[in-house]
Amino acid sequence: MILPSKPFFFALATCLCVALVTPPRATAKNLRVITTLTDLAALTHEVGGDKVDVEALAKGYQDPHFVDPKPSFLLKLRHADLLISVGLELEIGWLPPLITQSGNGNIQPASPGFLDASQFAEILEIPQGAVTRAEGDVHPLGNPHYWLDPDNARRIAKGIATKLADMDPADRAYFQQREADFEKRLAEADKKWQAQMAPYRGRKIVTYHRSWPNFAKHFGLDVIGYIEPRPGIPPTPSHTIELVNLMKRENTKIELIEPYFDVKTPESIASMTGGKVVVMMPSVGGKPEITDYFKLFDYDIGILTQAFQQTQ
Repeated sequence: MILPSKPFFFALATCLCVALVTPPRATAKNLRVITTLTDLAALTHEVGGDKVDVEALAKGYQDPHFVDPKPSFLLKLRHADLLISVGLELEIGWLPPLITQSGNGNIQPASPGFLDASQFAEILEIPQGAVTRAEGDVHPLGNPHYWLDPDNARRIAKGIATKLADMDPADRAYFQQREADFEKRLAEADKKWQAQMAPYRGRKIVTYHRSWPNFAKHFGLDVIGYIEPRPGIPPTPSHTIELVNLMKRENTKIELIEPYFDVKTPESIASMTGGKVVVMMPSVGGKPEITDYFKLFDYDIGILTQAFQQTQ
């Protein structure tokens, strides 16, 4: 593990001191919400509207497992009324120290201002039995990439709306109305996405990381293998050859990868299988035009269906 430099710790301490002596804004009307990922921020905005000020710590193009803990994060957390996390240990490598050092007792785990969004979602790939490091970076509580399923987004939005209403009872009806409107618009959008994906239900694919099980289940795709030999472990030559042979046997042409992974090995696999590498965006903000949850699926389904058409 690469540790932050001494200048980083100095800047962190400086910002912490400023945070501790700077009082919260007494005149602020809106709830101040910090989320770990942009997807949670997008869902919070959908139900919170102009009654909340929401900001994500990670960027949409970053690997959420490995986010640099910037000193500015402490200031944001210090003044937050609510912190929403993905949970399932996705942020375990960077979030806990920030929460502890923020000086904000209200957003500590199990406190009123902390919300773990995973409690609302369907969680897949929960390991059975003991989990060891020999299996790679396996999440012992289940796969944390659950937001890539519109059904989970609906559940999460409802949970966030309930939490906002508990914190701001005067605006309960407002949050409930916005949540209902979001659920209606999401149902309509999902009908369109399902229609686009219908010709490809049952199609076999390969993914780089185990980021897409919820997406695959929702749209009827069959993930038969991974470019990583184990979660978080870079591809090896022997595993790559095994995967190439598997893809040839199963007539599998599509590889899904995230924007933060090296495309060298996936491109090599594609050249040997006649396949295609599809760089999918796992989060809102992965590209500038992906500004909300709906645009995330519009983008991913657009490029994925195009790739299926090109590899018939």
